[in-house]
Amino acid sequence: MVVFPPVADQLAIIRRGVEKIVPEEELATKLEKSRQTGTPLRVKYGIDPTGIDVHLGHTVPLRKLRQFQELGHQAVIIIGNYTALVGDPSGRDQARSKRLTTDEVEANAQDYLAQVGKVIDLSKAEIHRNGDWFAKMSFSDILGLCGRVTVAQLLTRDDFAKRYAAAVPIYLHECLYPVMQAWDSVEIRADIELGGTEQLYSFMLARDLQSMQGLNQQIGVMSPILVGLDGVRRMGKSLGNYIGIGESAYEMMKKFMQLPDAVLPMYFELLTTVPLPDVQAILTGHPKEAKIRLATEVIGFYYGAEAGVEAANRWQNEVSGGALPEEIAEFVVVSGQPNLSATNEMLIGHLLVSSGVCSSSSEAIRKIGEGAVYIIEGGQKVKIEDRKSAVRLVDGLIFGVGKKQIRRVRFADSPVV
Repeated sequence: MVVFPPVADQLAIIRRGVEKIVPEEELATKLEKSRQTGTPLRVKYGIDPTGIDVHLGHTVPLRKLRQFQELGHQAVIIIGNYTALVGDPSGRDQARSKRLTTDEVEANAQDYLAQVGKVIDLSKAEIHRNGDWFAKMSFSDILGLCGRVTVAQLLTRDDFAKRYAAAVPIYLHECLYPVMQAWDSVEIRADIELGGTEQLYSFMLARDLQSMQGLNQQIGVMSPILVGLDGVRRMGKSLGNYIGIGESAYEMMKKFMQLPDAVLPMYFELLTTVPLPDVQAILTGHPKEAKIRLATEVIGFYYGAEAGVEAANRWQNEVSGGALPEEIAEFVVVSGQPNLSATNEMLIGHLLVSSGVCSSSSEAIRKIGEGAVYIIEGGQKVKIEDRKSAVRLVDGLIFGVGKKQIRRVRFADSPVV
């Protein structure tokens, strides 16, 4: 028998960073009954293994699942190896053109679980593949399941409604997706399902199917969409505005420092456990310090507190303090290098363009005029302010523009491929 925290304490944790709970009035009742009987609630989270690199946007519902685990409830992961064969139509304005094979789906599932294990405790979670029950269904079973859902119900889904109004084809197999997702809740007897607000239809359909089977109905706990580094669009790898949980601690730190100030409250609330009154106090200070605190909290979750502090210190030294970065790209000089004299000298403009520090001669001239070009001699930064200056290249020489475009000279007998 599990001993749970008081219901009020559980509700405070569950409600943080949640956009909608449907129906909310049932949540306290479920929690109280669970506490009285010592029976954990079954908390479902489903994912289609269609190939995914987990970023912080994906972790929002996963962190909520972790919180339910820490409260003593049962996490249930649904690997949608059969729904993945259909493809989730949520948010799509057209059908997915390529269907995955079963081998591709299983390979993706293993990769996804390895990543998810960084967020939740997989050793204490139930993991099911919905092919375990859908593969056993006969055609008669499928007809019986479909007979419980009307076409009018399906067209209330926002994505289907938009496609229907725009005369964009909706294929029959796509209509099965929300029905299958809802039936998963019947099979695993879900008490709570986690996801985004776009999943509301499927969550409510699951309640209907559970009721038809004489089961307790689940509650939908829906999280908001985390915006990306641009502060506007949802975080996504295809948009290049993401922070991946598989990135190094320092790469994560650099990305956190790019965040617009306006999104900091959302990030603190959804990605950390810092008490909200403390968050308010942090946000009244300098935005840079707030971002450092945010980054160290999140990085600490994935890599340990010490790694978060080290990443912050490194960023402070390299970016704020002006120290050279630990990793510097190399400019390899070879025999017969264009624009290189017999004494290994090269005009500064040619050097900047040849090394890729500047994209064109005009940009190199502009940067020289701005006083942003330098070389490191004897550990000291020396500005190059004359566009006609020639630099003698020696192995190990460091030169650059600003804090980010830095190169180290290396000599080689032939080009490095």
